[in-house]
Amino acid sequence: MSDLDLALETFKQEAKELLDEMENALLALEDTPDDNETINSLFRAMHTIKGSSGLFGFSDIVAFTHEAETILDQVRNGERSINDQLISVLLDCKDHTEKLLAHCIESPEQDLPEELSSIGKELVFQLTGEIQEESLPAVSDVIAAAGMETVGESSDLSDKWIISLAFKSDALRMGVDPLSFLRYLKTLGDIETVLVLTDEIPAGDEFDPESCYLHLKVAYKSNADKQTIEDVFEFASDDCDINILPPHSKIEDYLSILDELESDVDRLGDILINIGVLTKNDVAKAVQKQNIEGLDSKPIGEILVEQHVVQPELVDKALKKQQQVKQKVAKEASYIRVDSSKLGQLINLVGELVISGAAMDLMVERHGLTDVEEVAETLNTLVSNIRDIALDLRMVPIGETFTRFKRVVRDVGKELGKDIELKITGGETELDKTVVEKINDPLTHLIRNSLDHGVETPAQREQAGKTERGCIQLNAYHQSGHIVIQIIDNGAGLDTEKILAKAIANGLIPEDHNLSQQEIFNLIFEAGLSTKPQATDLSGRGVGMDVVRRNIEGLRGNVNIDSVAGQGTTITIQLPLTLAIIDGFMVEASNERYIIPLTMVEECVEMNSDEWKVDEVQHYVNLRGVALPYLRLGEYFNAGKKGKERKEKGRESLVVVRSGQNKAGFVVDELHGEHQTVIKPLGKVFENLAGLTGATVLGDGNVALILDVQGLIQKAVKSGRH
Repeated sequence: MSDLDLALETFKQEAKELLDEMENALLALEDTPDDNETINSLFRAMHTIKGSSGLFGFSDIVAFTHEAETILDQVRNGERSINDQLISVLLDCKDHTEKLLAHCIESPEQDLPEELSSIGKELVFQLTGEIQEESLPAVSDVIAAAGMETVGESSDLSDKWIISLAFKSDALRMGVDPLSFLRYLKTLGDIETVLVLTDEIPAGDEFDPESCYLHLKVAYKSNADKQTIEDVFEFASDDCDINILPPHSKIEDYLSILDELESDVDRLGDILINIGVLTKNDVAKAVQKQNIEGLDSKPIGEILVEQHVVQPELVDKALKKQQQVKQKVAKEASYIRVDSSKLGQLINLVGELVISGAAMDLMVERHGLTDVEEVAETLNTLVSNIRDIALDLRMVPIGETFTRFKRVVRDVGKELGKDIELKITGGETELDKTVVEKINDPLTHLIRNSLDHGVETPAQREQAGKTERGCIQLNAYHQSGHIVIQIIDNGAGLDTEKILAKAIANGLIPEDHNLSQQEIFNLIFEAGLSTKPQATDLSGRGVGMDVVRRNIEGLRGNVNIDSVAGQGTTITIQLPLTLAIIDGFMVEASNERYIIPLTMVEECVEMNSDEWKVDEVQHYVNLRGVALPYLRLGEYFNAGKKGKERKEKGRESLVVVRSGQNKAGFVVDELHGEHQTVIKPLGKVFENLAGLTGATVLGDGNVALILDVQGLIQKAVKSGRH
């Protein structure tokens, strides 16, 4: 990969992060429209994308983002208020910028498609409205308005740009028209004062009528940024010394931007360019002066002040920011970007190392190599530490995934005519990146269901005595080696009577059912069950919910629903922290070995029918006064081997397991203890086999099956009922 390709890939990642930040900031402004810090972050995001796009020659992006940047600058300066309509347009601008980036990066040589071009023009129109072209004022009007003499010396210049134009003697010979610049400036703002300096005009015979002796000081009021004003004089830069001093009234704005500036540049000139107080041309002239003066040169900050292109207080503040940036860069130097596929390869190799370590332990035990035991234990400790560190590398906070749903809640809520807010808690909770990627779609479907069917319209909520604004909460926390994700809404809740009626009509349950309330709620995960008379294109509680449950269970997780009529619904998802390597508990039944995730094992007791009052018909055991359903693993996975073999065997053990609020017991022949388990997929042939989620390779080369604890607990409960 070339240096340009690497730079382009970095730009692509940074632009995506900036657009995500922009979306989050816009959504936040709906609740706090006067938050200046958020408004400034919006402006910086669009400004940075515009500047970076210019470096790669993406002119279409530069042109479009410039319009959005201008509007954001107006908002930042208090010249335009932020409202729902503007936020909606800016969100569309964010989406359009994302499409422009994709086109320019993937097809840099192709012209912008007509569809994208039309959308861009429409968005610019929505941002700016109809633009009426004004005719340029005549030269005489400009001169008359300015007076072409010293005027307004005592007027307030705090909100004016001070532009110094010192034309070189050959300017007229090179075709430069000084008055044309004044005319063009009038299209961008108002010329308040023009001061003509005459000190350098020679007298008598030394005066050359073909030479230019103009030196103008212009007090100029405009909302344009410094680069835009400097671009007016782009074609005269070789024939005129140009200095542009920002308004004093903007010093506080610039100081505020410096306080909030997040940048990795540590050069004074670059910092001042980033906040818009300087242009690259200003810095280039100061550096040129430094080079001419050599070792005796003043610091660049002093030169910039002497050249009247920046105020001293801004230089002082920028120097402090320079020190902060240097400290930040030094701190972040220890971080590097790593391709996620390389992390996957590392974890796979660690998994093979775990298997090899288990094989070595087996050989040590089998051959009685006592002198190797200490080395083997040390190696196992090191492997365990490497495993934990490797898995930690792939752990990411779930908050970023949660934040993406703010846009979903906003857009769908407006489409449905509902006022709904999204609250996020536990966003710092970490889990494996691969789990985060695979849980996104199920979460999207569940949230859209809550929006469509859970939360009522403002009129319905008011009639029910609730606040007009509904709420959906996303919550995450760790529990016993798992992550728990909750989607909580304060809507109408589930109607159990409708669910039962539809389930009976669909033949899912008999009329004389004996389901618990929890089991009734979970019926909505059955295929085709929806209590809504008319399906929508957004969702349909029951339409696709079976796919949601299947996807979650495919991640070795489980999902449950709890609801209170009229108050709301809580959907709880429990997922493993990682899909790669787990701590397991190995058992044996009917000469087959099985792995139970260690976090789900509560206790192991001896299976004694006399002591525990075992009911072999109902498949329940009275464990310390609690009726516990159980499942014999040997019989479940080997249906032909029944009670005859069981009588010939000796003592059995009961492994008590828990998944969420549900508990059951697995009856096994032997307990082999804890085992580091490298999870391997079962393959297409066995992937739908009930009760199993994967397999692992043991130290002796044999395969042990990893149990689906949640599924087996449900089997145990149903078996007990029958």
